[in-house]
Amino acid sequence: MATTNGNSGDLLKHFEALQERVDKLEAESEVRKLHFKYGYYLDKCLYKEVSPYSAPSSRPSNPSRTLDLFANHPDTYVQFMNGRCKGRAGVKRLYIDRFSATFVKGRNGPVHGFLLDHLQAQDIVDYVPGTNPPKAKGRFRALMSAGTHDSMEESGLPRGLRQWWEGGLYENEYIKEDGVWKIFRLRYYPFWFARSLRQRLAAPPNYVPPFARLVSDGDPLGPDEFVQNDERLWPDTRVVPFHYTHPVSGEWVDEADLRAPLLGTDPLKAKPARVIGDSF
Repeated sequence: MATTNGNSGDLLKHFEALQERVDKLEAESEVRKLHFKYGYYLDKCLYKEVSPYSAPSSRPSNPSRTLDLFANHPDTYVQFMNGRCKGRAGVKRLYIDRFSATFVKGRNGPVHGFLLDHLQAQDIVDYVPGTNPPKAKGRFRALMSAGTHDSMEESGLPRGLRQWWEGGLYENEYIKEDGVWKIFRLRYYPFWFARSLRQRLAAPPNYVPPFARLVSDGDPLGPDEFVQNDERLWPDTRVVPFHYTHPVSGEWVDEADLRAPLLGTDPLKAKPARVIGDSF
């Protein structure tokens, strides 16, 4: 084997470096597509395409199929508001038993008049090299327009006629399972809600109420555990921790700079920054 400098070892190292770059680009592309597909499914209330659910298959050789974007791992969870729903059972409880039942009365798919568009943007996806199974992290901004059309019958709606805007952030982790990238830990941080264009950012406190009880405390639709970060909606503007360092300096953002003190006050006396304590 000939090279420009006659060293086959250099060629092998060059090939391995290129392979690592290809693996990284391929992984980040697949994770990005995975999350965007998740958003498109949520747009149309296709909750069974997202969460663990066995449904009849059109293929005679396969009597059932699992429609699941989440990893079959004991540490898988979904964080929503102030709660975490853990494992495949918790994921199903949130999307099927809670969201599907509340928004579309248990249907898998849209209903006339109900809007739930999720815009996913400003994506930062990073493959974590040297992990087995392969892992990655992703940060996405979410902007949602949702609500019930005035033509819908209010008496049949669980929460009546309402329209709202919503802004939030995802800071997620992903894992490659059986050769397929899946969501490992989904953390959604909603920041603000607005009841209409005329009242933007003016929704009252607890417009979307936080979880009050756990499953173990008797709420069949509650989370498995509460988030320990005292999660709140706007006006709480504390930063969701970044999974990546500064692209030039390589430094992490100072903890005090992730806080949200009152204007003109000492940030060290403000509420501590949000924390993600179980990240790989």
